[in-house]
Amino acid sequence: MDDPASGTPSLPTNAVAWPPVAVPGRPTTPAPPAAEPDPAPASEGEAVLVDLREQIRRYVVLPSEEAFTAVSLWVAATHLQTAWQHAPRLAVVGPAKRCGKSRLLDVITESVHNPLITVNASAAAVFRSITDTPPTLLVDEADTLFGSAKVAEKNEEMRGLLNAGHQRNRPTLRVSGPNHEVAKFPTFAMAALAGIGDLPDTIMDRSIVIRMRRRRPGEKVAEFRTFRDTPPLHEVRDRLAAWLAPLHADAMELTPAMPVEDRAADTWQPLVSVADLAGGRWPQLVRTACQIMAKQEAEQDQDRSSLSIRLLADVRRAFATEGNPPALRTGRLLDVLNSDDETPWPEYTANGLTPRGLQLLLKEYGISSATRRFHGNVQAKGFARQQFADSWARYCPEPAPEATAGA
Repeated sequence: MDDPASGTPSLPTNAVAWPPVAVPGRPTTPAPPAAEPDPAPASEGEAVLVDLREQIRRYVVLPSEEAFTAVSLWVAATHLQTAWQHAPRLAVVGPAKRCGKSRLLDVITESVHNPLITVNASAAAVFRSITDTPPTLLVDEADTLFGSAKVAEKNEEMRGLLNAGHQRNRPTLRVSGPNHEVAKFPTFAMAALAGIGDLPDTIMDRSIVIRMRRRRPGEKVAEFRTFRDTPPLHEVRDRLAAWLAPLHADAMELTPAMPVEDRAADTWQPLVSVADLAGGRWPQLVRTACQIMAKQEAEQDQDRSSLSIRLLADVRRAFATEGNPPALRTGRLLDVLNSDDETPWPEYTANGLTPRGLQLLLKEYGISSATRRFHGNVQAKGFARQQFADSWARYCPEPAPEATAGA
């Protein structure tokens, strides 16, 4: 049937559509539609956070996309420290050398607000450097401060400063001046710490934790050279400051919806607030990162707790193996624990479970060794069986014996 308006034949609705006839100079198939460009950032905040994340990605391999989100927002939050109630720590930890911990610290040093590198600095020097407009503390090789009990004891003042500085209005008091007057020094400041192994529990509990790993073969990053690579990072830093400075009052009023509670909420709130100020995808990205990373750390805490409970049960078996004496020497107890290959103790360290490791694991239960008299009137460090009775009953009670038939 013809179309009278056009003078060309029209096809019935059920007609088969034949392939078009090839015409010289014309393509036989329609050109594919042009790819849609990526949507423009919703705001300068969204744009600068994306640029910061990509700068970090250029130099380090982080364990997850959530870690990239967290580090980017932590850096941005340092530019609004005076707006926050809590100053989250960034704990960059790894199991060994060459995991990228120091490299990440190098990169964020050039991006944060007023960096203060505290390698080998005394606690007194650090808290005298914190003012009402605090710097960002950066501590590399933190394992040299807290890596062993003896070293940690010497640096207890630094640990106390880092704990107190997590929350506003927790000054440290010092006697100073010729009249020995008591002076208050502020401690509130955001801090990033990098080191081998976990930091003290009280610091980890106040931290966004980034668990670094060595790069796999094929995972490539750019080399970081100070003179060449800091200008782009400084440009991002300046953009962060310019974007966030006018939003200080808004940031102070924010009470963002948090996907976690308690200490974790306090620690993540500045990052969530910055993401909400940026808009775009960042509010969803940060809440996902918060849920995943906080859950991972909660599981780590549970694993540590489970290990100490496992120790209680294994100590009870060790006493039973020795005939349940009133007391066991520390050395003998360790020999029994480290001889059982089906327990974690032979591989707890290179030398198995050590006296110090035993002491630390039992500390939370209020159990410690003491000098005791053993057979032959010999004095040695050891544990009394009665010391464990309360903890055994509370944390790993023995199952009640089954009733015998006919009883």
